[in-house]
Amino acid sequence: MKKIGFLSFGHWTPSPQSATRSAADTLLQSIDLAVAAEELGADGAYFRVHHFARQLSSPFPLLAAIGAKTHKIEIGTGVIDMRYENPLYMAEDAGAADLISGGRLQLGISRGSPEQVVDGWRYFGYQPVEGETDADMARHHTQTFLDVLRGEGFAKPNPQPMFPNPPGLLRPEPWSEGLRERIWWGAGSNATAVWAAKLGMNLQSSTLKNDETGEPFHIQQAQQIRAYREAWKAAGHSRTPRVSVSRSIFALVDDRDRAYFGGSRDDSDKIGFLDEKTRAVFGRSYAAEPDKLIEQLKQDEAIAEADTLLLTVPNQLGVDYNAHVIESILKHVAPEMGWRD
Repeated sequence: MKKIGFLSFGHWTPSPQSATRSAADTLLQSIDLAVAAEELGADGAYFRVHHFARQLSSPFPLLAAIGAKTHKIEIGTGVIDMRYENPLYMAEDAGAADLISGGRLQLGISRGSPEQVVDGWRYFGYQPVEGETDADMARHHTQTFLDVLRGEGFAKPNPQPMFPNPPGLLRPEPWSEGLRERIWWGAGSNATAVWAAKLGMNLQSSTLKNDETGEPFHIQQAQQIRAYREAWKAAGHSRTPRVSVSRSIFALVDDRDRAYFGGSRDDSDKIGFLDEKTRAVFGRSYAAEPDKLIEQLKQDEAIAEADTLLLTVPNQLGVDYNAHVIESILKHVAPEMGWRD
C-alpha cells in the first residue's frame, strides 16, 4: 500500500445534527479537510460528484481552490459522471485546475451510478444516439476527453482571428502536459476494468461492484484488479498503472470513535440492485481497535492488490473529527499495512 487518501461524498443537510448544513459549508470544509490531510501526511484528497443532490457536484472550482491552498497532496475525484460532461469544456476546466495545482490532479471518471432523478443527463442537454445506451454515451464522451488531453491540435483556425494564433490546428486551452496519464476509470465490472486498461486509464474500484461470481466482495474486487492488470500488460502500455480501492475504515482509539462506530453492524457484505438487471455486492465497513483492524485489513485481498487506499470519510461530522479519523489510520494502522514501502 503505497498511498492513502480520503474520499468525501460532500453530503450536506440543514439538520442541526449535521456540521455541514449548506453547500457553502461542504465546499469550504472540503478545502479545510484537504489542507489538514496534507499536514497529517496523507497522500490524496478525493471527492465524489453527484448531480441533483445535496452533495458535491461541479468539481473543478473546488479542485482548483484546494490546489491553490495545498502543495503536495494529490487532488482528485471519485468519480465524475461522464454522461453529464462536455468533453472539450471539461478538458479546459481540468487543464486549468491541474496547472493551478502544479500537476497534482488525479481525475476519476465513469459512466455514472443510480441518480436522484430519472435520466438527469437529459437536463444537461445530452442523450444517446439511436441504438445506444447512456453507458455508451459516457464512453464516447470519455474517449473524446482522452483524445483532447493528448494536446494535439484539431480545430481549423480563423484566417482573421481577433488575436494571433500559433501555427497549425488549434486545441482547447489551457492544456496541461501529463494530465492524460492521471485519468482513472471507476469500474463497476470486470469488463469495464479491462476496457479502461486498453485505453490506458488508471483503475478506481469503489465499495461496490457488480456481483459476478457470488464470492465475497474483496475477492471479486481482487479478481477485477488482476483482470485489469493483465489487460494493461496485453495492451503494451509503457508505464505502470495505478489502482485504488475505497473502504470505510475507522480505528477506535477514543470515546468519540466508540460512540460513533463502536456499535457498527456493517461488518459483512451486502447485496443490492443498482437497477432491474444489475445485482451488486457492497463491501463491508471496518471499525475496531487498531490491532484488530490491522488483522482484518490484512485479510482483504483487494487492498493487498491495490497501490492506493481511499478512506471514505463521514464529512457531516466536521473537519476536526474527520482529520482525527485520517490521522488515526495513518498513525496506528497504515505502517503495519506497508504504507509507502
